[in-house]
Amino acid sequence: MTTKVIYFSASKGFILFSALSLAYVALLAMFNPQAVMDLVGVKLTNTDALSSIRGIYGGVGITIVVLLIYLAFFRTVKGLSFLVLFWGSYAASRIITWFADGALGEFGTNWLVIESIMCVIGLVLLALKSKIMDH
Repeated sequence: MTTKVIYFSASKGFILFSALSLAYVALLAMFNPQAVMDLVGVKLTNTDALSSIRGIYGGVGITIVVLLIYLAFFRTVKGLSFLVLFWGSYAASRIITWFADGALGEFGTNWLVIESIMCVIGLVLLALKSKIMDH
């Protein structure tokens, strides 16, 4: 296998792993929005709340999943760039919460670590691109 094949396989794998992770939450939100909010201890007490979680985590999540699948196969580097922004924005939001509102709980802390690692993986893959493509 050439270095380029390995690089693009790893990049596509990272994008598809991200898509699969997001698909799980999106589908859970579509079929059981309360289950998503139970992860953070929030009760949805009316249909507007239920539809909002279905829309944000479900509908938007499915849209992002479809986009990621397309990017993985047809615009891999753009997919990596998108994921760096995506995972980095999630991590930044948690850091802002930490400073603005106080320490995160176990859920938020775990996800801050996961989102930060995902962002760094994307950054490393993007950084490797120029080295691999120049050879």
